[in-house]
Amino acid sequence: MLALGACTVGPKYHPPAPPSPAPTYKESPKNFKETEGWKVAQPDQGMLRGKWWQIFHDPELNALEEQLNVDNQNIKQAYENFMVARALVREARAQYFPTVTTSPSYSRSGSSANLSGSTATRNGGIATARGVTSSLYDLPVDVTWAPDLWGKVRNTVREFQYGAQLSAADLENERLIEQASLAQIYFEIRGQDALQKVLNDTANADKQSLDLAKARYETGIDTMISVAQAQATYESVRAQAINIGLARAQFEHAIATLIGKPASSFSIPVKPMTVEPPPIPIGVPSQLLERRPDIAAAERSMAQANAQIGIAYAAYYPTLTLAASGGFESSTLEKLLSWSSRFWAIGGTLSETLFDAGLRRATVKQFVATYNAAVAAYKQTVLTAFQQVEDSLAGVRILSQEVPSQKRAVDSAQTSLQLELGRYQTGIDPYLSVVIAQTTLLSFQQTLINTQVSEMVAAVQLIMALGGGWDRSQLPTPKEVSTLARPPRQSGAPILATVRN
Repeated sequence: MLALGACTVGPKYHPPAPPSPAPTYKESPKNFKETEGWKVAQPDQGMLRGKWWQIFHDPELNALEEQLNVDNQNIKQAYENFMVARALVREARAQYFPTVTTSPSYSRSGSSANLSGSTATRNGGIATARGVTSSLYDLPVDVTWAPDLWGKVRNTVREFQYGAQLSAADLENERLIEQASLAQIYFEIRGQDALQKVLNDTANADKQSLDLAKARYETGIDTMISVAQAQATYESVRAQAINIGLARAQFEHAIATLIGKPASSFSIPVKPMTVEPPPIPIGVPSQLLERRPDIAAAERSMAQANAQIGIAYAAYYPTLTLAASGGFESSTLEKLLSWSSRFWAIGGTLSETLFDAGLRRATVKQFVATYNAAVAAYKQTVLTAFQQVEDSLAGVRILSQEVPSQKRAVDSAQTSLQLELGRYQTGIDPYLSVVIAQTTLLSFQQTLINTQVSEMVAAVQLIMALGGGWDRSQLPTPKEVSTLARPPRQSGAPILATVRN
C-alpha cells in the first residue's frame, strides 16, 4: 500500500512556452524622435508597485481609490469567490483521511406471547422467549478509508489549489479593472469641468458681443442681421453649457457606484483638470508575463486542466476501501461500557470497473481537449496583452504630440478672434466674420480638452495593460491557499497577509 500510494498517474504539468515577445515594445515613445509631450520613465525609476494611481499626484483621486478598495461590491464578490475556491481545497484535502462515524442507539422490544413453541426466532435468527421484553444499548464506531493509491486525491487537491490560485488572480484582475475604471471616469469628470469653464467663459464673451451688436444697431451703425447672428451664437453656446451637466452627472453617479455609495448621496466638487500624464515605467515585453493577473489566471487554468487529466486516468485503476467497526453493545445500560460488551469487525473491499462502454476513455479525451483549449486561451491572453500595451503606448505617444499642436491652434484662433472683433468694431468686416472666428475658437478649445482627457485616459489604460502594480510574486502558493486564515481585502498587499480585524 505504501508503494502504491507513491504512484500518481496522469501527465506531469509543464507550462507551454508563450508567444516569444520582442526585445522592446514597438510603440514605445523611445523609438520615435517626434514625441514631445509624454516621456517614459527611466529603468532606474523602478516598476509600478501597489497603489499605482498615486503616480498622478491627485489627492482626491487617491481618496476615491482607497474607498473603492474597501467598498466596491464587485471586488467583494470576487473576494468571496476566492474564499469559496479556498474552501474547496480543504474539502478535497479531507479525502486524504479516514471517515469516522458513530450512531449510538437504544431500542426496547417485546416478543409475542402467542408464538408456537417455547421460543421464537427474531432479530436475524436469535432465539427469543415468548412474551419477553428486552432492551438493547448500542455504541458503535465505524471507520472507512480509501487510500490514495493512484494519486486521484492528490490530483483533486492540486486541481482545487490551482483553481484557488486562478480565483486569486481573477480577484486581482477585477480589482485592477475597477481601479482603472474609477481613474478614467474621474478624469472624464475633470474634463467635463474644464469644458464647462470654457463654455461659460465663451457664453459670457458672446453676451458682451451681443450687447455690442445691439448698441451698434440702436445707434444705426449696424443692422438687425448682426444682432440676430450674435443672439444665435450666444444661445447656442449657452445650450451647450447647460448640456455639459448631463454627462457630468452620469459620470458622478458611476463613481458613486464604484465606491459603494448610493448615487443620491454622493457628489464631486467642480474642479477643472490640472494634472498631466506622468512618466510611466513600461519595462520590457518579457516582464509583462509576470505582471498581468489575467495571464497568471490563464496559466493556472492550464495547470488545473492538467490535474483533471490525472483524475480521469485514475479511474482505470482499482479502488481499495478499508473499513473497521467496533464499539459496545449491551442489554443493560450499566454494563454497556464493560470489556465483555465489546464487538468489532474489520475488512476491505477492492473494486474495479470491468466494462463501461468507453466511458473512461472518453472522459480522458474530454479533459485532454479541455487542457488544449486552456493552452490556446493562455496564448491568446498573452497575445491580447501585448496588443493592449502596444495600443495604449501608441495612444499615449500620438496624443502627446497632438496636445501641444492643438494648444497652438487654440492660441492662433484666440488671436484671430481678437483681430476680427477689432475689424468688426471699425466697420471693416461684418459680424458674420466674428461668428466664424468665435465658432472656430470654441471648436478648437473643445478639441483640446477632449484630447487632454483622452491622453489621461490612455495613460490609465497603459497602466492597466501593464498590470498596474501587481506582480506574480503576490499570487498565493498552493500551500497558502490551503491555510485556514482569512486573507484581507486591502489593495497593494499580498492577498494572503495578516487577517484584518
